[in-house]
Amino acid sequence: MKILVVEDDERISDAIAEYLSDQHYAVETAYDGQSAWELLDVFTYDLVLLDVMLPQMDGITLCRKLRTKGHETPILMLTAKDTLNNKIEGLDAGADDYLVKPFELPELSARIRALLRRGGSSTPPVLTWGELRLDPSTCEVFYHEELLPLSPKEYKLLEFFLRNGRRVFSRAQILEHLWPFEQVPEEATVKAHIRGLRQKLESAGAPHDLIETVYGLGYRLKEQPE
Repeated sequence: MKILVVEDDERISDAIAEYLSDQHYAVETAYDGQSAWELLDVFTYDLVLLDVMLPQMDGITLCRKLRTKGHETPILMLTAKDTLNNKIEGLDAGADDYLVKPFELPELSARIRALLRRGGSSTPPVLTWGELRLDPSTCEVFYHEELLPLSPKEYKLLEFFLRNGRRVFSRAQILEHLWPFEQVPEEATVKAHIRGLRQKLESAGAPHDLIETVYGLGYRLKEQPE
């Protein structure tokens, strides 16, 4: 899951980004409203954390512009202003939730999980595919009840496939969804992570092609027998 953090205080932004990265999210940051607008015009995010007081374009204006343009990405507004009118203004602008500073990072994480569930209500809390089970609340993955020791990127990659069923993704699309734009590696990196993930799944008893290659197109989850 990819999150854009829009916060002009770099200490706060860095703390949020580090915490969410540890929670297995792919995180990108912007320090002003205009930069965030340009990123959102090009890239796809699963959620936006948006500070209200921003240089160049404030968060309320950015939120309104995004909704006017048709963006449906969940937006969680962050602000030091806690009056009722401020909250109403943010929600009326199109925000999905509102968190007042200072806040605890575990509460922020819980709000994010709630918004992501709301945005995809058909997605069960525990993601399953045959004997494979991924629990987003604990970040644990099991196959035939065996816990898989996945790296953070392998976990994100597997969760990405599980949330998208049989959809095929090219290496470039996987890079766009799972790596921050300023850290995007070569496409061969995706191949290496797929190989490592397959090996760990296979060691737990999964078929080697549980993540199958669709030649010339990319990768997807192998269809499970009835």
